[in-house]
Amino acid sequence: MATTVARPVASDGFRILLVAAVALIDRDDRVLLAQRPPGKSLAGLWEFPGGKVDPGETPEAALIRELKEELAVDTAESCLAPFTFASHSYDDFHLLMPLYVCRVWQGMPTPQEGQKLAWVRPNRMKDYPMPPADKPLVAMLRDLL
Repeated sequence: MATTVARPVASDGFRILLVAAVALIDRDDRVLLAQRPPGKSLAGLWEFPGGKVDPGETPEAALIRELKEELAVDTAESCLAPFTFASHSYDDFHLLMPLYVCRVWQGMPTPQEGQKLAWVRPNRMKDYPMPPADKPLVAMLRDLL
């Protein structure tokens, strides 16, 4: 993971953290979820793959980098379709997270950082405990698929 750098401050005094996430969708319309490994904040919760956007980096470039680092898959910016976003205040920062949809990539998603992976049907995603910022995105994906 990239180091955290100073970001703009929200009106409530929290720093704003920009994180990009992606819903990888397979041919059976299942969505890939990753479980946060032990030792990380929110360990054990399931989330959409992605990560922090580094300074000077676009969300799309961050996703391409993160997918390679975390899952050993390659995709192109043209395969990342902006879908929706989450805006959520945690205790010490405010998360702004654009969510992209991706149906085209190369390679088999393989955990590179000790995380567990699950291909989940949209109507079953509610059965996977998720961070508060991810939860509202589930209904939107269910409606899409």
